[in-house]
Amino acid sequence: MRFDVITLFPELFAPFLTCGINRRAFEAGWVDVRLWNPRDFAEGNYRRVDDRPFGGGPGMVMMAEPLWQCLQAVRAERADLPTTQAPVVLFSPIGDRLDHAAVERWSHSAGAVLVCGRYEGIDQRFIDACVDVQISLGDFVLSGGEIAAMALLDAVARLQPGVLNDAGSHQQDSFNPALDGLLDSPHHTRPETWQGPKGPVGVPEVLLGGHHERIARYRREQSLSLTARLRPDLLAQARERGALSAADDRFLHTVQLDSDGL
Repeated sequence: MRFDVITLFPELFAPFLTCGINRRAFEAGWVDVRLWNPRDFAEGNYRRVDDRPFGGGPGMVMMAEPLWQCLQAVRAERADLPTTQAPVVLFSPIGDRLDHAAVERWSHSAGAVLVCGRYEGIDQRFIDACVDVQISLGDFVLSGGEIAAMALLDAVARLQPGVLNDAGSHQQDSFNPALDGLLDSPHHTRPETWQGPKGPVGVPEVLLGGHHERIARYRREQSLSLTARLRPDLLAQARERGALSAADDRFLHTVQLDSDGL
């Protein structure tokens, strides 16, 4: 798959693409990332890419023409690919919130053109004419779309076969269908007893016994408990899908009784 990133700051991506375990996906070309700067397609000595907004107001707005010329260059280079009609994605506060299901879809796609806005935004005429999908990371505003683009690329890269040391590692991630969309359970490692700031803290005994069925049940109950407390919406969705077993329901009933002080 190939992602073409349109950004005024391509240098921000260099460390991201070459560090960490996900670099395997980028260096091997499993997730091919190409960087494009719209300033290279702007006119004039100053290669201007922004201007003041019509109607007044603070800040500057990215101009449509440099973005359009940049997009044309991207499409020309993609013309020889088997899938040339890559969707154009804009990271925007009004977009659909990125979630695991969306990441899964992108991880099996041929890629996209990712547009990273800056300043007060992008000329709406470019958005109306060229953008196919808008994505948001949440109800907050960033200085630009670069961090959002990296988040999408990171999430997609780690799902590619061969990227993680353990092929099944991402199956235990929070929100993954393998966990019925629930939150992941807590994790522990050596030493068995940690001399923490509040005194010695041990590892739950069940994790030390080597009984795989009991460990699996313990982790399932921890996942259910965390989700019930922190993200009851996810638990409700799992119940609607029929993903909870009778044992799950009995455990959750016990948790509810405990929380009520009964």
